[in-house]
Amino acid sequence: RTLFVLSGLFLALPLAIAGRVFARIFDLPGGWTLAAAAALAGGGFGAWLGWRRYRYTRWLLDADGFSLRRGRMWSSEVRVPVNRVQHLDLRRGPLERRWRLATLVIHTAGTRDSAVNVGGLAEDDAERLRDLLARQVEHDRAGEGRVDDATPSATTASDG
Repeated sequence: RTLFVLSGLFLALPLAIAGRVFARIFDLPGGWTLAAAAALAGGGFGAWLGWRRYRYTRWLLDADGFSLRRGRMWSSEVRVPVNRVQHLDLRRGPLERRWRLATLVIHTAGTRDSAVNVGGLAEDDAERLRDLLARQVEHDRAGEGRVDDATPSATTASDG
C-alpha cells in the first residue's frame, strides 16, 4: 500500500512547478506559497489516487489462466489463458526491495499489450504465483490438462 501511495505523491512536483510558473507569469505575490499549496494539494490528491488504485486491484488464478482487474469507475480486466503465456518474470525495483515486494510480469503471445504487470505483490506471493502459473503452462504444453494443486486462488492487493 505504501508504494502505491508514494507513487501517487509524485503528482506534487509538477503541480508545485506549475504553481510557481503561474505566479511568475501573472506576477502574483507569494509565488512560493502558491507553489507549496499546489504541491500539498497535488500530493494529497496523488496519495489518495494511489491508495484507491491499490484498493481496487484484484487478481485470480484458476485452472484456465490468470485474470487481473483494476479500477472501480474505469475498470479494466485482462484475462490471460494458460496457452498464451510465453514466459514469466519477477521484477523488483529499489522501492519494491525496500518493502519486500515484487512485480510479476506475464509475457503473452501477441503484439498489443503483450505483457501483464501485477505490481505490489509480497515477494513470497509473487514467487508462489509465478511457480504455480509456470507449472500450469508446462502441463498445458505437455497436453496433460489441469494441474491438480491449481485450485482457484484469488487475492486483492490489500490482502497481501
